[in-house]
Amino acid sequence: MDNSVAVWLQHDELLFYAACISHCWSVCLCVCVCLQGRVFRRRAAGGGMRLGSSWRWQLSRAMRLVLRLALRLRRLCRPQEGGGGVGVRLSAAWRYGKLLLRSLYYNSLTNSDTLLDCAFEPVYWIVDNVTRWFGVVFVCLVVLLTSSVVIIIYLFVLPTIFSSYPAHWIAWHLCCGHWLLILVVFHYYKATTTSPGHPPKDKRDVPSVSICKKCITPKPPRTHHCSICSLCVLKMDHHCPWLNNCVGHLNHRYFFSFCLYMTLGCVYCSVSSRNLFLDAYSAIETSFQTPPPDLSPRESVGHKCIIFLWVLTSSVAVALGGLTLWHAKLISRGETSVERHINRKEARRLQGNGKVFRNPYHHGRLNNWKLFFGVETRSHWLTRVLLPSSHPPGGDGLLWDRPSTSSDGPMAI
Repeated sequence: MDNSVAVWLQHDELLFYAACISHCWSVCLCVCVCLQGRVFRRRAAGGGMRLGSSWRWQLSRAMRLVLRLALRLRRLCRPQEGGGGVGVRLSAAWRYGKLLLRSLYYNSLTNSDTLLDCAFEPVYWIVDNVTRWFGVVFVCLVVLLTSSVVIIIYLFVLPTIFSSYPAHWIAWHLCCGHWLLILVVFHYYKATTTSPGHPPKDKRDVPSVSICKKCITPKPPRTHHCSICSLCVLKMDHHCPWLNNCVGHLNHRYFFSFCLYMTLGCVYCSVSSRNLFLDAYSAIETSFQTPPPDLSPRESVGHKCIIFLWVLTSSVAVALGGLTLWHAKLISRGETSVERHINRKEARRLQGNGKVFRNPYHHGRLNNWKLFFGVETRSHWLTRVLLPSSHPPGGDGLLWDRPSTSSDGPMAI
């Protein structure tokens, strides 16, 4: 009698069974918790023996279930006349259980990605809801920090510029500073309040390449589902918590322009207030001497505000500058953040077959920038890029041109 059983499982099946077990255990636990109060009330009304506490009752129920399972396994493993050994009986029970689970839940479309999404669905739900609620906090934080920088400049930096700088430098700082401030405020407001664009649900002739698993609707090219917004977004780049909004086809230009001009504004403030920062830092250092220098409360507060201004703008310039350069690289290649990961995965797959992947939406670096900013003539570089402009992007976000060749050649990843 052979007592050894060899069971071979695929990776996807193991993940599937782990997800099923976790879900069944969660359902059983929820049922026990919901029925616990009803069981106590029935015992108390019937005058029977009252259980000591909830955890003792759950522990006793779990122990009884374990004992029942052990008895069933013992009966299953007990050899019978005319039957096979323990290995044969366990193998038959395993095949029956696998067939039962596959008939209830499993199908040919299930893969490891789907199983991982099901297993981590509670984690995704928590992250999505936390991000959705904290988006309001992040927007308020951006407004608060930007307003604090503007107030410090008006109260402490501009008076110093007016009293010690020549006339041409005063005019330069007034024009450049207010130009950057207007562009930052305009593009942040438009990026926050403009919808990224969603596929129409009232049309039946929408061009699509697949079906969204969440919305169960046709999904046009370059469209992806945002789990935080619970909607499909046209040409989705990512969900930005600092905007409390998705970055898509209709507000992608506003988002990048905000990042660009905010970075330039922070660099401008950091460089312009460098000498003031060094003087304020020296004054703060000398305040610990004995005896301390005679400084008025306004001067002391001014020095601390100048240090706060320089540290904040320098840090934001470095962090946001890196993000701006990354998105500029993506725009030059004619792809979004989501498409970057998809294209890299597709490039590795084709490379294994001896082929080269080419981005079908790459029109050449210069043409990509023109399409992104909506530049059609030379004057548009001034009116649509260097000045506030609310012109819509080209196209409807449902159909995209796919040139076979371009001036720079199609991009190969």
